Amino acid sequence: MKAQSAKAKGRRLQQAVRDAILETFPTLESDDVRSTSMGAGGEDVQLSPAARKLFPYSVECKSLAKIAVFNYYEQATGHGDHEPLVVIKQNRSKALAVVDLDHFMELVKK
Repeated sequence: MKAQSAKAKGRRLQQAVRDAILETFPTLESDDVRSTSMGAGGEDVQLSPAARKLFPYSVECKSLAKIAVFNYYEQATGHGDHEPLVVIKQNRSKALAVVDLDHFMELVKK
């Protein structure tokens, strides 16, 4: 994949997360949540102070061709009718919880 294509793929993910935050919190203005330019340091989705009060998260987006966690998530979806949750951990690191973005935005909205 060309570098330009990879950056475009990452940019689309950042914009989708930005849009999800704005849809979840309709009181926010479009300039309260911004997707940063590719290659810029810091958070991938920048939040204004007003947005940070509603959504107190630091967002890092990664759009890759293959990530093993998707196999685990697919396995979790086959366990029944409940919301899938994958907990991952590597040595000397905190455990992470992986849920669907739409489900996460519903949790944050509450």
